[in-house]
Amino acid sequence: MAAAYIQTDGACRGNPGPSGAGVVIRDASHKVVATKAEFIGEVTNNVAEYIALAKGLEAAIALDFTEVSIKMDSQVVVRQVTGQYRVKETKLEILHAWVMDLLERFDRWEIAHIKRELNALADKLANDGIDQHLKIGA
Repeated sequence: MAAAYIQTDGACRGNPGPSGAGVVIRDASHKVVATKAEFIGEVTNNVAEYIALAKGLEAAIALDFTEVSIKMDSQVVVRQVTGQYRVKETKLEILHAWVMDLLERFDRWEIAHIKRELNALADKLANDGIDQHLKIGA
């Protein structure tokens, strides 16, 4: 497979609080080929966003995509990945390095910020990850 279109979102109930990662991967024809809804623990919103992005990149690698176009509604993460913002927090530095290492495995990649309304499925999946965990833990 060549190009993947990835949308990711991290959801957090409280900051920090119970958090989830949501991932949607589409192929070149924009058909959904994979989704992920995962509980990721008690973390901050920015940590959840980074973990969701990394999970999406790992899934695209596993599906043998060689190029990725990423859309997410976290302006902070997008600007840190593109180098517009400096990463200041130690936890985020580690996650940023993880994401950058994963991105190096693609022949080509791009990342862009989108409005939250345009990221509804990834947001739903991130919240589903939290909800599934809370139901199991209840």
